[in-house]
Amino acid sequence: MKLNLGAGLDIRAGWINHDGLKLQGIDVVHDLNKTPWPWADNTFSEVFASHVLEHVSDLVACMKELKRICKPGAIIRTRSPHFSCGVSWRDPDHKRLFSAFTFDYFSDFSFYAPVKFKINSRRFNFTRTEMIFLNPIINPLINLFPAIYERFFCWLLPTAEVLVELEVVK
Repeated sequence: MKLNLGAGLDIRAGWINHDGLKLQGIDVVHDLNKTPWPWADNTFSEVFASHVLEHVSDLVACMKELKRICKPGAIIRTRSPHFSCGVSWRDPDHKRLFSAFTFDYFSDFSFYAPVKFKINSRRFNFTRTEMIFLNPIINPLINLFPAIYERFFCWLLPTAEVLVELEVVK
């Protein structure tokens, strides 16, 4: 089974579409800040979470729930606003913005994290809407050296979002 977490208007056929609001096409309505989530352990082989993780109050609790509801080896694809994106700060419901390295906390890199995931990939996406024609030019450049980009250049050339693929390790 596949879960489209925080689907909003992006309804995916063949997936369980979740959101906090009862919108057309949403299969499960649930507030992600309330645990446990309404799915059994080891239910999903894939999760897509596009622009939803920045809205949860407790990211650590959210990651624990993701690990619980996913099968071993499940893939979790996240899309989250990058901290340099000024537009992302406009939404008063955003609790946090992300770095390309935010999920390192949930990997072997950190001994503090209560749950661990394998990071399969991470990349920046320069823009989601306006000036999308620049993505083929700018995306390869800013993704060459993510740490250098975030340290020295992200405020000169802000990126819209961070895309991270995680693998569930149990």
